[in-house]
Amino acid sequence: MTAILRPGAMAFPAVLAALVVAVPLSAGSAASADRPAPKAPYASVSGSAEFVLPYYPDDDIRSFSFDARADPYSRPLPGLPAGLPTDARGTVRISHYSADWDETYTSEGRVDCLVTGPHTATLTAVITGASEGGPVEDIGKRVGFSVYDGGKDKGRSRDRVGFSWNGVNLLPKGDADPVEAQVGTCMAPAAYAPVTKGGYTVRHAELPPAPKS
Repeated sequence: MTAILRPGAMAFPAVLAALVVAVPLSAGSAASADRPAPKAPYASVSGSAEFVLPYYPDDDIRSFSFDARADPYSRPLPGLPAGLPTDARGTVRISHYSADWDETYTSEGRVDCLVTGPHTATLTAVITGASEGGPVEDIGKRVGFSVYDGGKDKGRSRDRVGFSWNGVNLLPKGDADPVEAQVGTCMAPAAYAPVTKGGYTVRHAELPPAPKS
């Protein structure tokens, strides 16, 4: 997964530089990925957009692309043989052009959770690959994203995104340096980064009840 900030770009360099994640998929997860896509009224998030960090202006170009669809009760877990209503499938693609390094880093993850509200969505993915120079040492972790579908205002997108690194998911440890906390399914901060180009579409649907079987 591409680093949204290169090492040394700001405080907490070890934390801010990393952004890829991917947990080994279970047999059940792999099987669900081969199943037909769920039909409406299940939730979805789609689209691609560039965004800026309001607290860290620079000349870098950052973008996320989402193609995520709800796939309720498709990932059995110990103690939860039916899976969860937030189970999902799809892909997340991340791109970060570093102006300082004049290089673009990319990564891709597999979506495992999606939950929506009107105009909003939270999803998580495990990263399955990263381009050369990316934080490959973090492959195997999960990352979270939030999306706000604000529509358009005079031709400009009002969408926003948020994500679970760059200092928003830290565990303070007294006098020691803070560490980045593990991300659980469907966990992400509010969508705080304004979209500057492109946009996202969130299709909201209520979480369905567990299957009777």
